[in-house]
Amino acid sequence: MSTVFFNGEYVRSEEATVSPEDRGFNFADGVYEVVRVYRGVPFCLEDHLQRMRYGASELDFSIPLTDAEIREMVQELLKRNDLSEAMVYMQVTRGAARRAHPFPDDYAPTVYAVAREASAPSKEDLKRGMNAITHPDNRGGLCYIKTVNLLANCLAMTRAKRRGAYEALLVRDGFVTEATARSAFCVIDGTIYTYPLANILPSITRKNVIELAEENGWNLQERALPVDTFLAADEIFLAGTVAEIVPVVEVDGQTIGNGRPGPVFWRVYEAFQERIESVTRSG
Repeated sequence: MSTVFFNGEYVRSEEATVSPEDRGFNFADGVYEVVRVYRGVPFCLEDHLQRMRYGASELDFSIPLTDAEIREMVQELLKRNDLSEAMVYMQVTRGAARRAHPFPDDYAPTVYAVAREASAPSKEDLKRGMNAITHPDNRGGLCYIKTVNLLANCLAMTRAKRRGAYEALLVRDGFVTEATARSAFCVIDGTIYTYPLANILPSITRKNVIELAEENGWNLQERALPVDTFLAADEIFLAGTVAEIVPVVEVDGQTIGNGRPGPVFWRVYEAFQERIESVTRSG
């Protein structure tokens, strides 16, 4: 069993118990983040902390740890679990209170974090490319907050897995928004397209891809594309914290482009790997 952080203490995972009155348990009243760690160095930790605090603020509660305390907690979890290539999951709920819909005036947030081994898809998987399905985006109006309410995402991903697919592209009002756990990009005539920040998650990896496009002079547009246009693209790729950059070569049984990961994907992938290497070297 691993050592986890739970409400200010480092305990064995089986010792971390949550009250049945916790609002995260009853209402999914909480936020979370997943931070990737390379060779002991957390990648884009400050961006994750900023997004987590923003989400908590939008839900009208506060995170009871400072950024410095969270940074220390991350390093301590890595040390206690003897991990260097890892992901750190952090979750903060409003805490325990009598079950009622209005937010309680007084609350003590529940803070939980765990570090686990993590790795991106192998080079062999990337060379083959992944497949996906399309699925209605029925998550509601708070997609821009990284809440622990992921039931709609889980449903879509489960349906993808049952059809032998790696992911599900979510479709809202006829437009591809993102995937269940990753941002979605397509490439048409050399231009990269991704859905604008309009009720989708402000993905940290998505942000990195956009920054890399600006740095390298790639043409990238944040524009909503109809699903038929998206699936007719030359390339499709996904971007996420743990998976990094992943090519999609088939959706709903339809071949994307020539059925192989394309040159734009590889360009983005290599640039992202170089950024990881740069951050890791600098510590």
